[in-house]
Amino acid sequence: MRRKIIAANWKMNKNINESIDFANKLAKNLSELNDRDVIICPPFVNLQAIKSIIEKTPIKIGAQNIHFEKNGAFTGEISADMLKSIACDYVIVGHSERRTLFGEDDRMINLKIKTVFENGMIPIFCIGETLEERESGILLAVVERQLKVGLAGISGSFIEKIVIAYEPVWAIGTGKVASNEQAQEMHRFIRDTIVKMYNNEFANSIRIQYGGSVKPDNVSGLMAESDIDGALVGGASLDPESFTRIVLYDR
Repeated sequence: MRRKIIAANWKMNKNINESIDFANKLAKNLSELNDRDVIICPPFVNLQAIKSIIEKTPIKIGAQNIHFEKNGAFTGEISADMLKSIACDYVIVGHSERRTLFGEDDRMINLKIKTVFENGMIPIFCIGETLEERESGILLAVVERQLKVGLAGISGSFIEKIVIAYEPVWAIGTGKVASNEQAQEMHRFIRDTIVKMYNNEFANSIRIQYGGSVKPDNVSGLMAESDIDGALVGGASLDPESFTRIVLYDR
């Protein structure tokens, strides 16, 4: 049985005081949680403060991005060493906003995934198609390409640790959500593609999250699907009570 994993992606939201208040409330709400993984991915400037609050709780900390170079003249970027220095656990890589707004392609994402693994952290690897790609019938080809290029050269010893987040781009922040059946169909396709790239054992152990307008009132249906192992939550993760309800969707 794959352990459920639910992550909060705050994007460019919350100042330091708001972040501390949220972390304290969530730590209290989830203090007894022991049967699923929960991750907060705040803006970089809030990582240290949140880490100090949650370090004795079941909650883990994640970054929203990373640069693949060790250091250097990359103004505004963040390195693996910087994230390691505050004991960061996870890093989101390949989010559609990074792809579309900042020009990150599959090969750059591949370099970032390798950097995350090489530095002892776990990537949350985002993939997904746009509405145009879905309507033109190339959605499977797009997701397969993202998987194959993004995971190129990554060995099985690493691949079994990765978290894949399927996020249909047309459902991110739009209020639209893939039907349970649509989400399950794509999660199954992703798992079948991992079988072809690696083997059944790795494919059955990899956790695949769904992301795209996940809310307290739709998470239960999504999580009931056999190949959906968690959620990457955007807007609904900004309120501690809303996010708590998502984490505790079956209680």
